[in-house]
Amino acid sequence: MAKRGKLEIIHDILKIIYEDNNSIKYTPLLRKSNISTTRFKEYFSELIEKGFIKEMNHKKEKFVTLTEKGFKFLEKYKTIINFIDEFEL
Repeated sequence: MAKRGKLEIIHDILKIIYEDNNSIKYTPLLRKSNISTTRFKEYFSELIEKGFIKEMNHKKEKFVTLTEKGFKFLEKYKTIINFIDEFEL
């Protein structure tokens, strides 16, 4: 199995949030992302900083959700992957 690159990891994290009805707690997101805690924290911070995700409070619990920018990333990523597949690159 090949290592995932940065874009693939970002895509995977955003997709996990999306597939969990755009609302997931931090710990399940960490577990499902299948990367080390240290690396996850780095990616998580970057995604918040760049505005792809945000943390929301609901009944004293924190949830992670996608922002509009996060949804847009998923759309564009899919377009790029389809392009690569179509031209067998």
